[in-house]
Amino acid sequence: MAKHPDWPELSIFEWSEAERVGRRRFIGGSDANIIFSNDAARIRQLWLEKRGKAEPDDLTGKLQVMLGCWSEPFNRMWYEKLTGQPVTLIGQTVLCGQYDWRRCTLDGFVDASSAIFEAKHTSAFSTPEQVLERYMPQLQHNMAVTGVSRAILSVIFGNHKYEIIEVASDWLYQLELLDAEQAFWNCVVSGEEPVPAEVPPAPRPVGSREVCFEGNNAWASAAVDWVEHRDAAKKHAAAAGLIKSLIEDDVTRAFGHGVEAKRSKSGALILRELA
Repeated sequence: MAKHPDWPELSIFEWSEAERVGRRRFIGGSDANIIFSNDAARIRQLWLEKRGKAEPDDLTGKLQVMLGCWSEPFNRMWYEKLTGQPVTLIGQTVLCGQYDWRRCTLDGFVDASSAIFEAKHTSAFSTPEQVLERYMPQLQHNMAVTGVSRAILSVIFGNHKYEIIEVASDWLYQLELLDAEQAFWNCVVSGEEPVPAEVPPAPRPVGSREVCFEGNNAWASAAVDWVEHRDAAKKHAAAAGLIKSLIEDDVTRAFGHGVEAKRSKSGALILRELA
């Protein structure tokens, strides 16, 4: 099969020497995941890399890493298609105004909700809770550096499921993360080996609270009506769709049998019952 002229090469995901050197001078969002991983071996390896005593692992041969990089533009476009909200500031690096060793590189920014955008492609067997816990340090780090109060985690699970998870800024979690990052950076500067920090529970995503309304009379009444009229609602929606399909594009008003359809300036058909 002929190669498409605009098809990218895997080499675009390789770090240049300048990028490798630059990463040693800062703690970024992916570093925050390691610092709050409670994994002594990974933390020590990161410390060696920041001190220039070891080279980062070559990730270009790891399928899951390359697939995540490759699918990131699609992930972003899929989010935009589903939500209608553009993602901007793609790949922009933001430096912390308070700590010169802190920065983040954005997957994007959603202006409509003033939220950083983070795209992930994970295993089909992962749960949203696992993904959220794994990347919470990165999300909170990036929110702290950029000074925003919302993050959107856009996740593709394997090839069969997609979820959008909104996370709020948690100042207490961010303070504990900052303490851990500061202690780690002090070790980078001094040469003292770091020790894993105590990791606090990950904050819940926005809208994750569960509530039982058993015993609530208003809920009970509405629930009964919803169940009883569910089939009628489906039939109503199907009838509306059929009526609209019968109206040709150049028709501005159609009526008959007590129903009227009018076309708005935007082209949408609006149905109503004739008095």
